[in-house]
Formats: sequence, C-alpha cells, structure tokens
Amino acid sequence: MPARLPERMPVPVLGLELASRRHPGPRPGAAAQARAGAPAQARGGAGASPGQGGYQAPGTYPGPDSYPGPATSTRTGPRPAAAAAATARTEAGARSQAVIGPVVATPGRRALMLAVCCMSLFMVGLDNTIVNVGLPSIGEDLHAGVSGLQWTVAAYTIVLAALLMFAGSLADRIGRRTIFQVGLSLFTLGSWLCSLAPGLGWLIGFRILQGIGGSMLNPAALGIITNTFTGPAERARAIGVWDGVFGLSMALGPVLGGVLVGTAGWRGIFWANIPVGLAAISLTALFVPDSKAPRSRRADPVGQFLLIVMLGSLAYAIIEGPGLGWHSPEIFGFFALSVAALSVLLAYEPRRAEPMVDLRFFRSVPFAGANLSAICAIAAMAGFLFLSTLYLQDVRGLSALQAGLTILPMPVVMALCAPLAGRMVARRGPRIPLVIAGAALTISSAALSRLTGTTEHSYLIVTYAIFGIGAGMVSSPITNGVMSGVPKTQAGMASGMNSSSRQLGQSLGVAIVGSVLAASMRGSMQAGFVQAARAGWWILAGCGYIVLLLGLVCTTQWAKRTASRLG
Repeated sequence: MPARLPERMPVPVLGLELASRRHPGPRPGAAAQARAGAPAQARGGAGASPGQGGYQAPGTYPGPDSYPGPATSTRTGPRPAAAAAATARTEAGARSQAVIGPVVATPGRRALMLAVCCMSLFMVGLDNTIVNVGLPSIGEDLHAGVSGLQWTVAAYTIVLAALLMFAGSLADRIGRRTIFQVGLSLFTLGSWLCSLAPGLGWLIGFRILQGIGGSMLNPAALGIITNTFTGPAERARAIGVWDGVFGLSMALGPVLGGVLVGTAGWRGIFWANIPVGLAAISLTALFVPDSKAPRSRRADPVGQFLLIVMLGSLAYAIIEGPGLGWHSPEIFGFFALSVAALSVLLAYEPRRAEPMVDLRFFRSVPFAGANLSAICAIAAMAGFLFLSTLYLQDVRGLSALQAGLTILPMPVVMALCAPLAGRMVARRGPRIPLVIAGAALTISSAALSRLTGTTEHSYLIVTYAIFGIGAGMVSSPITNGVMSGVPKTQAGMASGMNSSSRQLGQSLGVAIVGSVLAASMRGSMQAGFVQAARAGWWILAGCGYIVLLLGLVCTTQWAKRTASRLG
C-alpha cells in the first residue's frame, strides 16, 4: 500500500479545472516492468502510442494494423509475483480507460471525444452533397452560369485537396486539438459568410475559407482518435464509426438540402453547419485533450506552393476553357503552368529528406492503382451529383426536396454496401468488390446517358441504386490497397496522400463534366441539357471502367510483389 493517497492536481482547459491523478511514487512491480521493456514507450520507441512517442507521419493516420501493440517483456524466466500482479491490473484497466497526456479518459469520455470528432466529419460530408442540391437556386439567384456553379464546388474541394498534407503536419507540430478548433472555427465562419454572400465572387471566396478550415478537420480528428483509442481492436471500431458517420452525412445531404432550400432558400444550406460547428468547438474545449507528435515532419513550403499552383491552374483551365476557348492563349498558359508546376514538383520532392509526397510509393502497383481508382471513383460520384441535380431541377422541374428524395436511393444503397464491401475485403481480398464497383459505376452511368425529359421515375430510382452499389463497394478496397501497398511504418503518409487523391477526384469530376456540359450546351438549360450531358455521363462510365480494369490488374500476384519490394 502506498505511503499516502495520490494527489489531485488541476488541469486547466480553457479556464475549466479538470482533475487528474498524479502518482508520487512507483507502483508495486513498476521496477520489474521497467526491466521487462516498458521504457520503450516512455522513450517513444517501437511500442510508443501515437502522439506520445515515435515518429508519426502527418496528414492522416494509419489504420489499426499499422500500430504495434504495447511493449512486451523479453524475460524468459518467471516474473516476480508483484510484477505479475501489477501487469494484470494494468491490462485489466487498459480495457476500461485510456491515459491521454495527464488526463484519464474513461470509456464515456472517449465515446464523447469520438462523437466530437465525428461531428466534424459529418459537417464536411454533409457539405459535399447538400451544396449540390442548392446549385440550381444559387445559379438563378446569383445569375451564375455552369462555370460559376463549378467554381462554387471546386473552390472548396481544390483547397481541401491542396492543404490536407500541410494541415496534418501542422497538427502534429502545434497540437491536434488546437488545429482542430481552428479548423472548426474557420469552417463555421466560412459557412456563415457563405449564407450572407451578396454575389458569386463573394460566395466563391467564402467557399475557399471553408476549404481552409475543412482541410484542418479530418487530419486533426483522426490524430485525436488514434491517440485516444490505443488498442488495435477499439481503434478499428472507432474508425468504423467514423466511416459510418460519413455514409450517414451522404444519405442525409440530399434530403436535408432539399428541405432547407425549399423553406429558407439556398442560403439555408450553409446555416446547417453553424450550430454543429459551434457545438463541436465548445465540446472540444471541454473534453478533448491536446496532443502532438514528439517529432513532427519539417514543413515543405516549396512543395506546398507547387501543389497549389498545379491544382489551381489545372482547375482554372478546365473550368474556363469552354468560355474562353480551348485554344486561347490564356487557357493554354494555365495548362502549361500546371504541367510546369508538376514537373518541378517531381524533380524537387525526391531531393528532400522528408518529402511532402514520397514518390517511391508509386512504384507499388497496389498503392498507385488505389490512388488512381480513388480519383476515378470520386470523380464519378462528384460528376453524378452535379449532373443529377441540374437534370432533376432544371429539366424535370422538381423542387429541391423532390430532387433530394429522388437521388436518395444512391446514398442509401451506398451506406448499405460499404460495410458489406469491408467484409468482402477481409475475407477474399479487394478484387471482387473493386470489380463489382467498377461494373456498377459503368453500367449505371451508361444507362443515365439515355435520359430524356420524360424518363420514368422508376428508371431513375433503379439506375441511381446501381450507382450507389458502385459508390459503396469502392471505398474499402481502395483503403486496403493503400495500406497494403506500402510499408506499415509509412501508413500515415500513404493515407494522407490517398485523402488528397479523393479530393482531387472530386475537383476534377465537377470541373471536367461541367466543362463538357458547358461546351455542348445549346440554348437554355431546360432545352439543351439532356443532349449536352450525354458526353458527361459517358465520361463517368469511362471512370467506372478504369476502376474495373484496375481492380483486375492491381490485385494480381505481380502487383503484390511490387509492393513487397518497398519494404
């Protein structure tokens, strides 16, 4: 029994005092545990948990298989009884609470922290679908053409894709809770300003502010989750909840967007983020402790600048090409600028000791194929939402709510298929779900190219549901390809690069499909949309076919051998 009871020391969290325990002396058996190898975690060695020791890659964070378990003993003889008892108490306690910095997190507190992190993902996921429902109303109220609607979406997604890796590195260096709160504040402020935008230019500028805030949310939130749920099994369950929340936000987006646009106009779609953001900011300050990596990666301002220039100039050339002319000097100059930035980035990054983008990973066929699949699949989903929303409201004359309910089969089926795809990957590998996803995306997009102004609703429901099968089946095998295609020690950087690929796909999907639509449009949207959109639907079908081919090629034994060479 210790000489005295442990002291209760206050831990200030934004003016609040939370109590934590500090033990003045070693516990019984602690010396034996120290000899058994436990100091590895204290020094940040191989057994260190994320945020407490060892190197942690920025951006997003590894899956459950990427983290080693707790440090284990290397003694071969029998341990002293006191040490064995202490170890048993430690292992039993680890199942009911986790120590995060100086704060002891009970299961209830950890669940609350997970809920706070999921609130940020809910906002970002909801924003991806809810804004698409409001595009026709935005175009009518702000007198925006197709290119203006493209910028309304692309301004947010391009910034998100360009800053994800930088935001993850910043969270590791400054503190994950701090960056999380800054991101929540910027995203909420941007949402409020978007609802007040007097013109299209202002709306696009405020969407950029939203994107800056959104880029800080997912990397910091995943860092908080992996630092809170330290066991592989509980971390897997937490990330499963995280993925489920994203599916829920995708399903609610069209309906909630329709309700808000129908009752409050397009400005109402941005109001939905404000109460959620304010609640998340307050709960983060109260219940989420801060953490940071013991050794964060060095900033790469040159690489970050080159990435922004490449994505921004490429998006500008694609979106403005139909209006200015594909052969105009301005468009040609921006395409050339994008290619030049990419060339310099490819030459510069391998020379850095800690590159922002490790190009060696792309020697692994599963990793390269997973990222290309992510770009194509997410581009197909973004283009689908863009074209479907304009078709249902501008051609068919449906209200925003009716359009949202018509699109609903896609996200509902997507949410149902996502866990099924995860189980299929676990049992038989990624090939089958990837092939199913590619085939479903191809078939449904090709079928949607046959739309007319009087197509029956049953045809729409079936094709939208088939598209949902493809969208739901594709995420798990992509994640599997990313994580299995690189050494586990580099899973953090690899998942960060994959998150950027997904956002890049969303930007390109809207930019390319919208530009093809604008270039082919003849007359009004109602009269010319159906004919002009056919090329866009076939582009989406091509994206699905690429996913199918990659599913066949990147899951072979030859592809797996290329991944093993990186290790």
